[in-house]
Amino acid sequence: MEWIFVCIAAFIASGLTLFSGFGLGTILMPVVAIFFPVPVAVAITAVVHLLNSLFKLSLLWRDVSKRVLLAFGIPALIAAIPGALLLDYLSTLEPLTRYQLAGNEYAIMPVKLAAGILLIIFATAEMVPFLNRLSDHHLGLPVGGVLSGFFGGLSGNQGAFRSAFLIRAGLDKNAFVSTNAAIATLVDSSRIVIYGLTFNLALIEAQSTLILLATVAAFLGVFLGTRLLKKITIGFIQKLVAVMLYMLGGLLAAGII
Repeated sequence: MEWIFVCIAAFIASGLTLFSGFGLGTILMPVVAIFFPVPVAVAITAVVHLLNSLFKLSLLWRDVSKRVLLAFGIPALIAAIPGALLLDYLSTLEPLTRYQLAGNEYAIMPVKLAAGILLIIFATAEMVPFLNRLSDHHLGLPVGGVLSGFFGGLSGNQGAFRSAFLIRAGLDKNAFVSTNAAIATLVDSSRIVIYGLTFNLALIEAQSTLILLATVAAFLGVFLGTRLLKKITIGFIQKLVAVMLYMLGGLLAAGII
């Protein structure tokens, strides 16, 4: 039964992530963690996420904007390192407060509160036309990449910060999706090193069948999403990104994720 739930989550999340550029790990990891210990859930999600990014790139590589990939992606990748190192330090700080909700205890951490507020600000800037005109259009791709990479590394939500900037980079829908996938592949390939994460190979091997099934389900979500990509507009993607930024920002600030 747990395999069915995990595969359904992987299918839905990967299809949604194709358009928004983030959300697979955010959705999939908590579902996997319902049935498995957190370290196992993190390992399974990380493997599926990396393979899914590579699959998206294999389908969409022709539309990648090399200009944005180099000018935005490289600074973002480099800036994620000090952000991740600072996260390691800030993770030792005590929660600002704790509270009970539906029988569960949640803690509001300083770094997640800051990340959540930033994502809500970015989402508001995207939704309000006046703020949109005054937003990071004038920052330039390298500066946007540095801010995205640093705050993404700091919060662990690189995809959300990356999409918040790339959605205003003047890309069409195909270039936005494909370039986002290319940068995600770079980040996914390096994040194990950045965060110092070492996988227990025995744990991964024990769940290899589930990883394979979840990856196939994620691939199907991406494949279906690429078919739907022809029928949607960049305006729809912009609204989707803004809504997901609001949701993720609120959940982070509240200490729920």
